[in-house]
Amino acid sequence: MPKYVYDFTEGNKDLRDLLGGKGANLAEMTNLGLPVPPGFTITAEACRRYLSDGGFPEGLAEEVETHLAAMEKGMGKRLGDAGDPLLVSVRSGAKYSMPGMMETVLNIGLNDESVQGLAKQAGDERFAWDSYRRLIQMFGKTVLGIDGDLFENGIDEAKRHKGVDSDLDLEAADFQGLVETYKGIVRDQTGNDFPSEPREQMRLAVEAVFESWNAPRAIIYRRQERIPAGLGTAVNIVAMVFGNLGMESGTGVAFTRDPGSGQQGLYGDYLQNAQGEDVVAGIRNTVPLQDLAKIDPQSYHRLLDIMKTLENHYRDLCDIEFTIERGKLWMLQTRVGKRTAAAAFRIATQLVDQGLIDLDEAVTRVTGDQLAQLMFPRFDSRADRKTITKGMNASPGAAVGKVVFSSEKAKEMSEGGEDVILVRRETTADDLVGMIAARGVLTSRGGKTSHAAVVARGMGKTCVCGAEELEVDAQGRRFTGPGGLVVEEGDVISIDGTTGEVYLGEVPVVASPVVEYFEGTGGSGDELVQAVHRVMSHADQSRRMAVRANADNPEDAARARRFGAQGIGLCRTEHMFLGDRRQLVEDLILAGSKEERRAALDALEPLQKSDFVGILEAMDGLPVTIRLIDPPLHEFLPDLTALSVKLALAGDDSTPRDRKLLDAVKRLHEQNPMLGLRGVRLGLVIPGLFGMQVRAIAEAVAERRAAGGDPRAEIMIPLVSAVQELEGVRDEAERILSEVGVEALIGTMIEVPRAALTAGQIAEAAQFFSFGTNDLTQMTWGFSRDDVEAAFFSRYLDLGIFGVSPFETIDRSGVGRLMSIAVEEGRATRPDIKLGICGEHGGDPDSVRFCHEIGLDYVSCSPFRVPVARLEAGRAALACADSETR
Repeated sequence: MPKYVYDFTEGNKDLRDLLGGKGANLAEMTNLGLPVPPGFTITAEACRRYLSDGGFPEGLAEEVETHLAAMEKGMGKRLGDAGDPLLVSVRSGAKYSMPGMMETVLNIGLNDESVQGLAKQAGDERFAWDSYRRLIQMFGKTVLGIDGDLFENGIDEAKRHKGVDSDLDLEAADFQGLVETYKGIVRDQTGNDFPSEPREQMRLAVEAVFESWNAPRAIIYRRQERIPAGLGTAVNIVAMVFGNLGMESGTGVAFTRDPGSGQQGLYGDYLQNAQGEDVVAGIRNTVPLQDLAKIDPQSYHRLLDIMKTLENHYRDLCDIEFTIERGKLWMLQTRVGKRTAAAAFRIATQLVDQGLIDLDEAVTRVTGDQLAQLMFPRFDSRADRKTITKGMNASPGAAVGKVVFSSEKAKEMSEGGEDVILVRRETTADDLVGMIAARGVLTSRGGKTSHAAVVARGMGKTCVCGAEELEVDAQGRRFTGPGGLVVEEGDVISIDGTTGEVYLGEVPVVASPVVEYFEGTGGSGDELVQAVHRVMSHADQSRRMAVRANADNPEDAARARRFGAQGIGLCRTEHMFLGDRRQLVEDLILAGSKEERRAALDALEPLQKSDFVGILEAMDGLPVTIRLIDPPLHEFLPDLTALSVKLALAGDDSTPRDRKLLDAVKRLHEQNPMLGLRGVRLGLVIPGLFGMQVRAIAEAVAERRAAGGDPRAEIMIPLVSAVQELEGVRDEAERILSEVGVEALIGTMIEVPRAALTAGQIAEAAQFFSFGTNDLTQMTWGFSRDDVEAAFFSRYLDLGIFGVSPFETIDRSGVGRLMSIAVEEGRATRPDIKLGICGEHGGDPDSVRFCHEIGLDYVSCSPFRVPVARLEAGRAALACADSETR
C-alpha cells in the first residue's frame, strides 16, 4: 500500500511532485532548523486517487489519524479539546504555485466548548471568539459552498451596529454574537448545523481542498499558466499559530528581493493582530515590512537572518509567509517567488555576480514570455496627462482601457474587442477570469503581496494596488477620486504598474528600452537592458539552432536582422500580388490564350524581381527561403456576392471584364479551397506561373551578385504531398536557374501529413524541409482553424482534451510525432538536409524547445518574436545538456 502521509521531518524540497511546493518547502525549512509549526502533508497522489475514486483511498484515513495522534502527543494537546485545544490549518499545496486558486481553512478544531478553552489558555476572549468566527466563515465559504458575501455582510452589520469602521474595534461580545449569526447562516443555507466535531471538520476540509483542484478558477488558472491538469494537490495540516493574539502579534509576507523590480532589499507587508488571509486578501491595508523593526525589533532581526538563509539555500528570490505569536516568530511557507519580467532578468544576473549561480543557470531562470513582456511599450513621459491618484506599483507595464467593475463585464467587453481595466476594492480568486481578460488591474486596497499583486505579477499583467484615495462602488459601477472626480464604467483610464500612477484618459505609449536596444537605437545604458544583454549573449553562445524570421518585404527583413535573425525562413510571395498588382493576377486568371497568359506573367516578373532584390539586399550573406505562391487563386478575385451585386446594379452597363471576372469566380469556386487548387498544384496546373517566380528569384540573385552582394536564395515549394509533385517543379526550376547562371537550394514545406510520412522519398528531391505547422496542425487534427477556435476550443480546454491550443504550441503526440518521422526519414535519405520550421509555432517557447529536441537546424518566426526564439533556443540547448549529464 502506498504511503500517503509524510511528517515535515520526512520530506525535503526535492519532493515537490509528491508533497507539493508548500509541503516540500515546509519540510525543507524544518530540516534547516527554522521555526516551523509541527505538521504533516497528505500527498498529491492521495488527491489524484480521491478524485478518480470519489473518496479517500484505502488507508489514508488511518495514516492521517496516526500522524495527528503523534502531533497531539508531541504538543501535549488534543485537537479541539475543551481544556487546551490543539487547532490546525488545512492548506492546499500543489507542485506549482497557484495563489488563491484552491482552498485553505484555518482554526480547525474550534467549537462551542473548545473556544472557551482557547480563551482561557490565551487569556484573551476577543481573540478566541474572533478565531471561531473566522473558522465558520472560511469553512462555510470553502467547504460548504456558501456565498462569502453573506458572512461579509454579517461583519459589516456588526460594525455598523457598534458604530465602528474596523474589525479591530470589535470586542469579544461582538465576535461572540457574530459566531451565532454565522452559525445561523450555515443553518439557513445548508439545512444543517455547523459541524462541531473537530475530526469531522478536518476531514471535510481535506476533502474540500482535494475538490478545489477542479474548481473553475483553478482550471482557468492552470490553463493560463499551462499547468498539467492531472497533477492534483497535496494537503498540509499544520498546528495553528496565531497572529491575531493582540497588537504584539501579527502576520506578514516578505520577499528577499523586490519581486516587481528585482532590486535587492527588504520588501513585504505586515499586519498587526491579524491572520495570514487578511494580508493576502487585502481587506485591511498593511504597513511596510520595515515598520516591523519598530514594532518588534527582535522578531524583525530574526526574520532578516532567516530570509538570508533561505535565499542562499534556494539560490533565488524567496517569497515567505510568517506569523508572530506574542513575540515568537513562526515560518508558515516559503517558495521561489513569482516575479515580474524585469525582476527575472535583473535577479538572474545579480545571482551570477554573487556567485550563487552561473550564466548557464541564469539563462534557464528567465523565459521567452518574460522577454516578450519587456518588449511591450511604456507611457510617453513627455505626453500631457491628468493624474487621478497613485497607488502601489504592484506589477509593471503600461495599460490603457475602459473601466469595468466585474469579471463578467471584463470578459464580455474583451471578447468584443475592447481593452479594459478591471477596477475592484480588492480581488479574489473569483476575479481570475476578469484579470485574464483585462489589460490591467487597479485596486483601492491591498499591497504588493495581495491577491491582485501576486496573480498579476505571475501573469505579466499590469497592476496598481492600494490606491486608497479611490472609493470603489462596484454596485454603482463607478469610482470616486480626489476632488470629487467620478469615473464611470466605460470611461478610459491609463495605469502605470511601474510607478503606481493612475491617469484619466488615454496616455500615449513609446517603445520600451529593450526594443530600442534590439533595434540599435538606444537603451544600452539602462540597467535592465544590460541584464537582458548579458542573458541574451550567453543564450546565443549556447544555442545550437539558428533563428530566422518570417518577412515579406525589405523593411521587415531589415528589422528582423537588427533583432538578431540569421536569415529569412519564410518569405510569402502571395503578399506581393496584392494592392495595385491584384489586377495583373486577375489578367493571368482571365487569360484566354497562351499569349495572354504569357503577357500577364511577363508583366508580373519584373515586379517580383524587384521585391526579391530588396529582400536579398536586406539579408545579404544570410539565407532567404522564398515560398512560391501558395493560396488558391480565388483569393485574388473579388467576392462572389459583392461582384454579383455590382453586376446586378450595373445591368446592361456592366463591363465585359466584370462579367468575365464573375465567370472566373464561379469557375474557381471550391467547397474547401484550403484543400483544393493551391500550392504545388497551381504550379503544375497553370503553365509558367512557378517558372515566372523562379526566374524572378534567379534574376534577383544575379543582380545582387553583380552589385557585389552575397545573395543566398532558397526556393520552397508549398503543399507537396508526393515526391512526384516536387520533382516536376524542381526540374523546371533547375533549368531556369541554369539558364540565368545562378544556384539556389530547392526544398519543400512539410505541411501535409502524407508528406511527413513519406519524407524519405521526398528528401530524394528536396535539399531542405521547412515544417509549415499551421497547416500541418489543421490537417492532422481535421480542424479548420478559422472555424473551430471560436466554436469549441474553450470547451475542449475545459474538458482537458488538450491543455493548450495546438495552434499555440506544437501537439507533440500528433503533429510532433509526424515531424519526428519526417526528420528521421529525411536525414536517413539525405544526411545533409536542412530542417526548419516556419509556422507560427516558431516563436512559441515550448515549441522552440521541441524543435531543438527533434534536431531541427532553425526556427523561423515573426521579426518581433526573433529575440524570444533566440532566448528559448539557448534555454532548450542548456536544458537538454543538463538532462543528459544527470
